[in-house]
Amino acid sequence: MPLTTLGKITNDMTSALPFDDFRNLLATLPPADAAAEARVRALFAKADKPKGSLGRVEDIAAWLAAWSGRAPPAVNRPLVAIFAGNHGVARHGISPRPVAATANAVELCAAGGAAVNQMCIANDLGLKVFDLALHIPTADITEDAALDERGCAATMAFGMEAIAGGTDLLCLGDLGVGNSTIAAALFAALFGGKGADWVGSGSGADAAMQARKAKVVDAAIAFHGTSLRDPLEALRRVGGREFAAIAGAILAARMQEIPVLLDGLAAVAATLHAANPAALDHCLLASLSPEPAHARAAERLGLRPLLDLGVSHSEGAGAALAAGLVKAAALTSSGMAAAVR
Repeated sequence: MPLTTLGKITNDMTSALPFDDFRNLLATLPPADAAAEARVRALFAKADKPKGSLGRVEDIAAWLAAWSGRAPPAVNRPLVAIFAGNHGVARHGISPRPVAATANAVELCAAGGAAVNQMCIANDLGLKVFDLALHIPTADITEDAALDERGCAATMAFGMEAIAGGTDLLCLGDLGVGNSTIAAALFAALFGGKGADWVGSGSGADAAMQARKAKVVDAAIAFHGTSLRDPLEALRRVGGREFAAIAGAILAARMQEIPVLLDGLAAVAATLHAANPAALDHCLLASLSPEPAHARAAERLGLRPLLDLGVSHSEGAGAALAAGLVKAAALTSSGMAAAVR
């Protein structure tokens, strides 16, 4: 899909209902380039090394070729895109951090002082941080939908614009006080179970705070009821702006043949997978937080993390670290290909 068509989707919703454009995209996702993947695997097979000796490095290079259409693959314009949002549900005391901490983290990134800034410098990655109306938190999901359909669709469309400047590897992260509770609500909505099955310590919640988080999740699931059976409805009702924007970015990347790295386990992955199990085929899970619920969700989604460093920082850090591994896999593939020609 050319960028002009993406612009039409993002700037001029043509369907009767705002979600219709995204439902159409999810129903018509382009497949992988099987020929490009086969060429990369053939190049590794011809190289002067034991068969399969590079393990997942070969798989990463083949994945990169399959979803970029380039064999051997290359990563020349990698981008880390972080979406920041605030949540009305934070008023229930579900985070040890004040809501103002989200804006502070965005400002720190802008000043170059965040962890992800250093990781981007180390791996020569571009970085964009998107402030999604931090001054207007989403509605409290225990008593209202986080977003209306038009607002959610518009935020998804905004997320699609993350690739507008051009990139060949998109690394996605989320940032926001209360977002681990929102992630737990999405997991509960899409996978079932109680809030206690999906909440964790987040940014340092103690046992009492985790209990409040679980209670909030249960209240939200009960309030929205059967409406959560539709994945996009679940996203708008118990999700947040950062999750909606990431959904749009993932879809835009798919249409533009851009492989994606997910930081930690963005809960939107479950949303898109529920809408179409093939929606995440162009994505790799960069890393997994120490939260047990994230490991269970990753297993349900069939996502195997590239790194296991115990990074719970989120905010794009895991994706930025994993991008270095993907770049190395691409160079390994192209360098060995040149040697065997």
